[in-house]
Amino acid sequence: MGIFSKFRAGFRQGSRAIRGAFDVLSGRGKLDEDSLLELEEALYGSDFGVETTEEILDGIREAHRKDKELRGQDAIVLARTILTRVLDGAESGFAPSGSLEDKPEVVCLIGVNGSGKTTTCAKLGHLWTNAGNSVLLGACDTFRAAATEQLKSWSNRLSLEIVAGHHGSDAAAVAYDAYAAAESRSHDLLLLDTAGRLHVKEGLMEELYKMRRVLQKKNPAAPHHSWLVVDGSTGVNAVEQARVFHEKFGLSGLVLTKLDGTSKGGAIVGIYRELKLPIHFVGLGEAPDDLQPFSVDHYVDSILPLELEKVED
Repeated sequence: MGIFSKFRAGFRQGSRAIRGAFDVLSGRGKLDEDSLLELEEALYGSDFGVETTEEILDGIREAHRKDKELRGQDAIVLARTILTRVLDGAESGFAPSGSLEDKPEVVCLIGVNGSGKTTTCAKLGHLWTNAGNSVLLGACDTFRAAATEQLKSWSNRLSLEIVAGHHGSDAAAVAYDAYAAAESRSHDLLLLDTAGRLHVKEGLMEELYKMRRVLQKKNPAAPHHSWLVVDGSTGVNAVEQARVFHEKFGLSGLVLTKLDGTSKGGAIVGIYRELKLPIHFVGLGEAPDDLQPFSVDHYVDSILPLELEKVED
């Protein structure tokens, strides 16, 4: 399956609902308030949020005011234009800096329980190793009993180096040891998997602050990147997660996971619209190669396809 096909499959749930609403617009020939209400419900149901939904509807109403013959296909072209404009700047391909001063370049993955941090850590290591970088994984989720074993299993499967502690050990100490190992072995990148934590729990957030303080004893710039890993099926709650983590810890980017058929897809827009954080990668399946750089064009073509009949049932 090609990358675009994976995008389209991942956002199938959201595109089905929106497709149905635009089908209504096309079937009725001309726009009316009933069909716009159905479109509004579909956009909200796909987690686009208030601002983006209203911007799309206002744009369609304004275009209809100027052209009474506006039809469903015209409306979807307009919606695609608006969505592309809202996501301007969201696409941000990541490549290691290559600077000797930054080595090892530290990427810290954070997020709530079950968001997919551990598998994302391994997949990023696989991706960057295949791109010619030297990568070390740090198993800093010492809270969840199976987390370290899960990351070790992935590292064995993908032939990645790893530094790990034992269950219940100090996560900051593991991060320090991992940095020291990456530094001594001249690794380009250090990827840190952290424990899942609710964004409203101060004690768990303090562990992240401690990890940062400890890393900065080795390198004042570390961690160079703090990425929030968000379950793409979470919906509008993902926006609140991102907002609080950003306020409390300071994020530099996002990874959206589990976009493999259960995601409605619109939460991506809400998070970017509010925080303007780049979306570096999206997880489109379970295989190591299913973690892919985010593409605005692929996303828009998947969630709002021009030819509606091409969205597979």
